Amino acid sequence: MDAQRILLIQGHPDAVTSHLCHTLEEAYAQGAASAGHHVRQISVARLDFPLLRSEQAWQATDTLPETLKPVQEDIIWAQHLVIFFPLWLGDMPALLKGFLEQVARPGFAFKAVGDNPYGQKGLTGRSARVVVTMGMPALLYRWYFRAHSVKSLERNVLGFVGMSPVHETLIGQVDKLDEDGVFKLQEQMRKLGRLAQ
Repeated sequence: MDAQRILLIQGHPDAVTSHLCHTLEEAYAQGAASAGHHVRQISVARLDFPLLRSEQAWQATDTLPETLKPVQEDIIWAQHLVIFFPLWLGDMPALLKGFLEQVARPGFAFKAVGDNPYGQKGLTGRSARVVVTMGMPALLYRWYFRAHSVKSLERNVLGFVGMSPVHETLIGQVDKLDEDGVFKLQEQMRKLGRLAQ
């Protein structure tokens, strides 16, 4: 396999304490680097940016915070993106949602074609994976709750801007994981990293 350009986006909002999401990200990065892939990493919690509060602010592409311009450059650079986050109240943490709203601006994530403001997807040619940790069993989230928030992210954000395919890794009952369970998850992430999947 040719070397791939992989961007890892850490969506856990805690920038102080290390969590399972960070452990999984590092394992993925190790696996990818061991296979010769090029890896860049972004920690959303370490970025300073305001939340968008109006449609006008979202459409004003000249107001993108300076801290997020390198992020857009990294997304353009990447061939494969992996987003890590914990499930909070059934969805991604608010900070990650605010980050995606800022980054996925008109003119970058999609472009107007004629009268259609969403006529051209701006990030085609990239694949993605979403890695989500949660307290409930992953099967319960997938089958009873229909994995609604992850499906929304995959369809309404990543797919909407042209990323395909988009895969997911759902990790449930994280509060019951022992050292062996964490090790197995790290091995899974290293394998995905080596395969750039």
